[in-house]
Amino acid sequence: MPKNSKSPKGLEKMSISVATKPDPAFKLSTRVIAGRFADQDLDKLRGGYYTPAPLARWLASWAVQKATDRILEPSCGDGAFVDAAALRLMELGASIGDTVQQVQGVEIVPTEAEKARTRLRASLGLPGNQVVKTADFFNWLELDDGGYDCVVGNPPFIRYQAFPEPSRSQAMDLMVREGLKANKLTNIWVPFVVAAASKLRKGGRMALVLPAELLQVTYAAQLRSFLTERFSRIDVIACNELFFDRAEQEVVLLLADGCRKATTAKCRVALTEAATVREITTHKPKEILSKTLPKSVEHSNEKWLKYFLQPKEIEFMREVRTNGVAAPLKEHGSIDVGVVTGKNEFFVLNDEQVKEWGLEKLTVPLVSRAVQMKGASINKDEWEGLVKNGDRVHLLYLNETLANSIPARALRYILEGENQGFQTGYKCSIRSPWYNVPSVWIPDGFFFRQIYDFPRVVLNNANATSTDTIHRLRADQPEKVVSNIYTHLTAASAEIEGRSYGGGVLELEPTEAERMLMPATLKAAMPLKEVDRLVRAGRLDDVLFENDRLVLEALGLNKADCVMLRSIWTKMRDRRLARRRRSKPGRDI
Repeated sequence: MPKNSKSPKGLEKMSISVATKPDPAFKLSTRVIAGRFADQDLDKLRGGYYTPAPLARWLASWAVQKATDRILEPSCGDGAFVDAAALRLMELGASIGDTVQQVQGVEIVPTEAEKARTRLRASLGLPGNQVVKTADFFNWLELDDGGYDCVVGNPPFIRYQAFPEPSRSQAMDLMVREGLKANKLTNIWVPFVVAAASKLRKGGRMALVLPAELLQVTYAAQLRSFLTERFSRIDVIACNELFFDRAEQEVVLLLADGCRKATTAKCRVALTEAATVREITTHKPKEILSKTLPKSVEHSNEKWLKYFLQPKEIEFMREVRTNGVAAPLKEHGSIDVGVVTGKNEFFVLNDEQVKEWGLEKLTVPLVSRAVQMKGASINKDEWEGLVKNGDRVHLLYLNETLANSIPARALRYILEGENQGFQTGYKCSIRSPWYNVPSVWIPDGFFFRQIYDFPRVVLNNANATSTDTIHRLRADQPEKVVSNIYTHLTAASAEIEGRSYGGGVLELEPTEAERMLMPATLKAAMPLKEVDRLVRAGRLDDVLFENDRLVLEALGLNKADCVMLRSIWTKMRDRRLARRRRSKPGRDI
C-alpha cells in the first residue's frame, strides 16, 4: 500500500531579503509563501536576512568616494545601507542637509521603511522620512528621473514564480528595454541589478550583496554579459563562510566600477576570496582588491567561476577547447534528465510492494539513488542485489496502451493512490491519465547530477532507467565515452561548467554536463572493466593518472599540462568542499 511519507526530494530552499517581505502593497501574502515553501520558518520567508552593519559600511566606503556623490539603495530594508552611505558622505565632508538630498532609499514594506527612518534619526540625526521612500522599486523607477553616482544594497532573492504582478511584469519589461531577455527561470535579484545599473551616471559604481548564482547559473549569463559591457572593472569577493545567520544561500560581493554606456574596451574581472567576513571588514577595500589580478573576460560563453583560476590556467583551459585536444561531451553523446514521475513514493517501489500489489509485469528496472552505483558500470546481477536488499528499484510503468485499459491487478493500487490524492500533484495533474509516466526509456549510461568529487558516469548493463536524481546518457560508443571521461581534463572542466551551493556539492544540469570537456577523439583508454574495479576500490586517482597518460598525452598534451589540469580540478573542488566545513559568522564582524 502506498504510504504517506516524507517526500524523497526536499523542497527547494529560498533566501529573500527584506525587500520581499509580505505586504498588501506587494500583494504577496504570508499564507501564499508559506504554502509554496512549507519547509521554512516564517521568519526566513519574511526575509529576515540583514546585511551586517560593518559589511554595509565597508561596501559604502568603497562605493561612495566624494562628498557630492548621489547614492541609491533600491531595497533598503531596515536601513543598514542607507545609514552606512549617509555616514560615509558625512565623513567625506557633506553637511546634514546635503546628505539628506543625496541619499535615496526605496523600500516596499512600510514597517521596514519606518525602521530605516528610525535608524537614520537615531544614529545620525537625519530626517529619515526625507531619505527613505515607501514604494515598489519598479513603480518608483518610472517616476524618478535622477542620475546616481553609486548604488549600494542587498536586492531581494526571490524566484520568478513567487514574485507578484504587476511588479514582475514591470521588472521583466525593464530587462527587455535594457537589451536582456526575460524568462521564467530568472530570480528577481537580476532585474534589480539591471535597474540599479540603469540609474547610474557615467563613471558610476555599484556595490551589492548578490547570490553566488551570479557566477555560475545559466539564467545569470546574460547579466554577466550586461555587467561586463556596462562597467570597465568588476571585482567579485567570495567568502568561505556564509554572510547571513540561518541562511543557506551563498552570496558574493559585487563591486562594479566605471559605468559606461557604449564602448569596445574589454571589462576586467577579478575574483578575490576571503576566509571570513571579518577578514573583509577589517581591511580597507583596496587592500582586499589588490590580492588578485584582473583577468580578460569572454562573457559570451564562460561562467565566472573560471576567474578563480590564475590567468595562465584560464588561457590553458581556453586553448585545450580550441586546439583539437578537447571537445564537449555533446559531440560524443547526449545527456537528458531521468524519469520525472511526479510522485516517487507512488511510482518507485521495492520488491515487496511489487509482489503485494501484483505488479510484476508492470514495472521497469530502475536506479533511483547515486549510492546504488559503486563503480563505473552496473550490471543485471548488481541490480538484482539491490532488489534483494529491499531498495526501491522498480518503476511502475503503465504505457499508453495499458493506461487506457488498466489491468485489474493494477487498478486497486491506482485507486489507493487516488484516495491519498497523488493525482492532484502538479506533474500528475497535467497528465492524462495521471499515472501514465512519460519519457521512460533505457539509457546507455548514467550521469550523476550531484557530485562530491568527480563527475561520475556509469555504463548501464542493467537494462534499467533512472529517476530525475540521475541523468541519462545516450551515446553511439557508450563504453568508450565512459572510459574516456575518466581524466583530469573532465575533472577540471566539470568544476567550471557545474554549479555549487551552500553545501559544497557540485551539480550539473544536462546542458552543463554536455558542455563538459572530454577528449576530442576517443582513444584507447583503460579498459572499462579495470576502471570499474579501481573506482570501486577507491582508487580514482590511479584511473585519472593512467588515462591522462593513455589518452591526453596521445592527443598532444605533456605531463606538465596534465599536472595543471589536476591542479585546476583540486583547486576548484577544494574551494567548494571547504564550504561544507565553514562556520557561521560571529558577532564581531
